[in-house]
Amino acid sequence: MIKACIFDMDGVIVDTAKFHFKAWYRLADSLGIHFTEKENEELKGVSRVDSLEKILDWGHLQLNNQKKIELMDLKNRWYLEYVEEVNSGDMLPGVQVFLDELKSAGIKIGLGSSSKNSTLILEKLGILSYFDTIIDGNKIHMSKPHPEVFERGANELGLLPSEVVVFEDAVSGVEAARAGGFYCIGIGDSSILNAANAVVSSMEGMSVNWVEQVLEIR
Repeated sequence: MIKACIFDMDGVIVDTAKFHFKAWYRLADSLGIHFTEKENEELKGVSRVDSLEKILDWGHLQLNNQKKIELMDLKNRWYLEYVEEVNSGDMLPGVQVFLDELKSAGIKIGLGSSSKNSTLILEKLGILSYFDTIIDGNKIHMSKPHPEVFERGANELGLLPSEVVVFEDAVSGVEAARAGGFYCIGIGDSSILNAANAVVSSMEGMSVNWVEQVLEIR
């Protein structure tokens, strides 16, 4: 049986990606850097530090560390302004039902996200109490596709990677899960997330039985 599930947050539990896009777009625009949905796709699952570095590279800008810190803080303030209105109704379809099933089955639940605001968002969604461990951007040194976030999650749950299923919507997250030896369910486009063990379009209809069957976990 599955012993734990670790979820990415943005695009899996809640769609806060649109708020990240608005904040990064606003920042890039203030720097005179071209930034569209296409560039934003490359920031999915990537830490705030690495995201800023990518944007600066696209704009051929070199800034000192103090200025970078100021820009990251500014982006985060704008992002928090946008997520202030997040509530339980913003949870993606199927998430609440699946979390309830996991809880009833005694399967541990973890979060593995690059976000530094994960606790705040889970609180706003009303599901913070479901999580047995939260590993986010405040606790890790290496961003995805490095597997640190999931490895630390499994470690805190007292489990091996082979006993854990990761749910991810980003290429970097899928790569991180597979590099760490985890089963991985991709949420999104199968042609993009083809490194995952299985891919579905959304969490809607997700069940423990389906996951165990598709991954042939016994």
